[in-house]
Amino acid sequence: MAEIKKIATRESYGNALVELAEEYPNLYVLDADLAEATKTGIFKKAYPERHIDCGIAESNMIGVAAGLSTTGIIPFASSFAMFAAGRAFEQIRNSVGYPHLNVKIGATHAGVSVGEDGATHQCNEDIALMRTIPGMVVMCPADDVEAKAAVRAAVEHEGPVYIRFGRAACRVINDAETYQFQIGKGHVLREGTDVTIVATGICVESALDAAEQLAAEGISAEVINICTIKPLDSELIVASARKTGKVVTVEEHSVIGGLGSAVSDALVAEYPVPVKKVGMQDVFGESGSAAALIHKYGLDAEGVYKAVKEFV
Repeated sequence: MAEIKKIATRESYGNALVELAEEYPNLYVLDADLAEATKTGIFKKAYPERHIDCGIAESNMIGVAAGLSTTGIIPFASSFAMFAAGRAFEQIRNSVGYPHLNVKIGATHAGVSVGEDGATHQCNEDIALMRTIPGMVVMCPADDVEAKAAVRAAVEHEGPVYIRFGRAACRVINDAETYQFQIGKGHVLREGTDVTIVATGICVESALDAAEQLAAEGISAEVINICTIKPLDSELIVASARKTGKVVTVEEHSVIGGLGSAVSDALVAEYPVPVKKVGMQDVFGESGSAAALIHKYGLDAEGVYKAVKEFV
């Protein structure tokens, strides 16, 4: 049996920046004294003259990135999701979103899989916050292949982009040779007729494994990977809902304001069907291993399987 490849999407982020740097000499990377953790240190080592450490001052970092973008530079401002989306929200809204500047925000260590750092560092609200900013593209890649593609798409896109990356290693589910990425487009990873499972980020792996378990019991689950939460591929989701009649969303994020809310908005507007949201149920995380926390909050394959079976 071939070895299952696992890599954290924060690693993919650092590697993608280096891969794109020669092609885009105006690509610069900013970080807030977390280059080793966010993996922007990979870029710093390769292109020290194009890396700016702004220190533990995330709000200022966003201001610096905004200024740089007005000179033709494509800045990637990087920090933990809790600090990038949380602490610097006002600056992102007013200095990047309002003037619609070409700033990219690379937010790592999102969700409860941050693990032992605990609730203060486990950002389960960032997607909700970024979705509210007009014109902001919001992405949450599922694996190494998709993460690298998302970074490239962000460089090529004119305007603000927020990309969410994880700390924990996750299985590579996409084929690098055939995978094609486009902002605003989802992917059907598994066809089904009884229920639609819409997942994002590391929960895509959980959804696929849950679908296997469900199939063994005669339940046919369609699995959709949504990397771009804004703009959402409403057409794909509605088409699947018309076929299955039931939708389950799965995310390592609060069920308030994230993928589940975006999917529900789309379905209410075009084709209302019953929706069950699997995610953080209006609670803070806690300290523990990534695997233990993912299991406790029902975000692993077992949790998704149980939620879908109960719903169907």
